[in-house]
Amino acid sequence: MGCGIPSGMFPMVCSLAILIKEQAIRDASHSYTYTHCIKSGRSAMLHPKILVPVDFSELSEHALQAANTFARQFEGSVTPFHAYIPVTDLDGFYYVGSGITPHEKYSEIEKVLHERLLEIAGKHIQPELLSPPQLDVGNPARAIIHTSNQFDLVIMSTHGRTGFSRFVMGSVTEKVLRMCKKPMITVTGESDLGDLTSLLVTTDFSENSHRVFPFAGSIAEGTGGTIDLVHIVSDEQFFDSGAAEETANKRKKEIEDLADTHFRHIRKRVNPRIVVGNRAPYAEIEHLAHEKGYHLVLLSSVGRTGLDYLMMGSTASHVVRRVKNAVFTINPHGISPEKARKLHYQYRQM
Repeated sequence: MGCGIPSGMFPMVCSLAILIKEQAIRDASHSYTYTHCIKSGRSAMLHPKILVPVDFSELSEHALQAANTFARQFEGSVTPFHAYIPVTDLDGFYYVGSGITPHEKYSEIEKVLHERLLEIAGKHIQPELLSPPQLDVGNPARAIIHTSNQFDLVIMSTHGRTGFSRFVMGSVTEKVLRMCKKPMITVTGESDLGDLTSLLVTTDFSENSHRVFPFAGSIAEGTGGTIDLVHIVSDEQFFDSGAAEETANKRKKEIEDLADTHFRHIRKRVNPRIVVGNRAPYAEIEHLAHEKGYHLVLLSSVGRTGLDYLMMGSTASHVVRRVKNAVFTINPHGISPEKARKLHYQYRQM
């Protein structure tokens, strides 16, 4: 009909046009969300609702202490959370130290857990910052991801108990790190958030790595702190050290531009740096974090499977596993609230 498209191909062209339009809408929405986040960076951490998963271990109490520091600094609130698996599923080991025995009646479990959460949280959270504890039934990682959609920030310890349970809790944290769309802070027993005035922010110049910038800027502005904005050039990525140095020199201007663009309101307190080293990026981050004793290390976690996860997500995972400092991560590709809800209720309906 004058359009130059054979009639047999018309449905295919229409379908393609629809797909292109849908992708454009998603891209526009993504761009708006990111731009809005950058513009509102100063308030990115104001009045945060903080979720703290607790497994009744000493390490999870460190997460409560970190949450109290954050909530006090940014006028937030802290909600302790526990997802329990029926003791018959795990022969009782999960509740060692929680005050529950394998013979406890189900009708009493939530009452006891609620009391224990209040008791533990009351030791570390100021009363005016503490919100009522929340309980859920199901796979811990899925329950945390599902519940996190009601909150602004999740704070977790990187490991729970010793032995097999420690493996379980460590696995839970990593799963949440990979799949949760909300910002996360992970802490160890040796993490010291101090007054949150010393921040290390890493970037690989990708848009994903920029996602932590508004939060870093908000934290530094709120505490009067400083930011070391670092890009790492690793010798192992090049054939010789000369190529690494050449690349580093080219990127000095780029990282200065990043600081000027994303941290205008606190530019004098941001120190852009290019670090050239012979270690893998995660090892360089670990070295810097240990050497400088930063209160918080901030980076993006891709959270995908396959090659993307191996190349980028593994850096965040390695950093979380290896550094003693508190680590702030944000995952731009976490699962949607709808999928989180579906996965969570699949367990509850079993």
